[in-house]
Amino acid sequence: MSLFITSLNSGSNGNCYYIGNDSEAVLVDAGISCRETEKRMARLGLTMTKVKAIFISHEHIDHIRGVTVLAKKYRLPVYITRATLTHGGLTLEEQLVMSFNPYEPVQVGDLSITAFPKHHDASEPHSFIVTGNTVTIGIFTDIGAPCEHVIHHFKQCHAAFLEANYDEQMLDKGRYPYYLKNRIRGGKGHLSNTQALEIFNTWRPPFMSLLLLAHLSRDNNNPTLVQELFDQHANGVQIVVASRFGETPVYRIIPTNSADTTATMPLSRAIAEVPPGKLF
Repeated sequence: MSLFITSLNSGSNGNCYYIGNDSEAVLVDAGISCRETEKRMARLGLTMTKVKAIFISHEHIDHIRGVTVLAKKYRLPVYITRATLTHGGLTLEEQLVMSFNPYEPVQVGDLSITAFPKHHDASEPHSFIVTGNTVTIGIFTDIGAPCEHVIHHFKQCHAAFLEANYDEQMLDKGRYPYYLKNRIRGGKGHLSNTQALEIFNTWRPPFMSLLLLAHLSRDNNNPTLVQELFDQHANGVQIVVASRFGETPVYRIIPTNSADTTATMPLSRAIAEVPPGKLF
């Protein structure tokens, strides 16, 4: 009666999220290499033999970098829209390519994966929720604005990966050219810390127990800043900042006896191996 989740990497250098039960799992996005995916899973005590499918949110390279090799090596079906496949320039074997439609659940063993559209500057961008064992996990990254699709699904989640990409002042005063700043904050780019906090404060359900803050910008955000910001509003929800240099621990999301609450238990206390002096 639980699901296991971890971020294997989260940021513009690569995104990959693991969600599974005791017998099967899926990856949402495969933005790091096959070798790095295997190494990080091994450090966490996870195995690729449990992974039964990969779901791709959109075609940007930080979400698809490792998918071709992973799919070929492990004969994994890749759930991806045709437009994403084409615009990503992917050469997947045809028999491994599986389509999906928004709001139509895909069953992978005992896991149910539902895609829904979002605002992002890609061909057919989607986010996902994964449900199993009465637990729902949401993956909400690369979102330009908190639309009704995002809000509807966030309200269902016992745990979630939620983008907190940039601090508004850091972006405004930073070194990025003006056009890039406008792309990030223009409604089809990324969520700011303030936007993410508004989603969390306004729409989190009473049974949410874990929030992993994801896809932080290297140049326009600060892990300590965003951790402290969300900790002030946590109200019992465990807040974890997902690293752009390594994996998080595996978290076990367990429904409690109450229908409206869950418990979050860290399964692994292993510290991600990161470059000296870089904790995120």
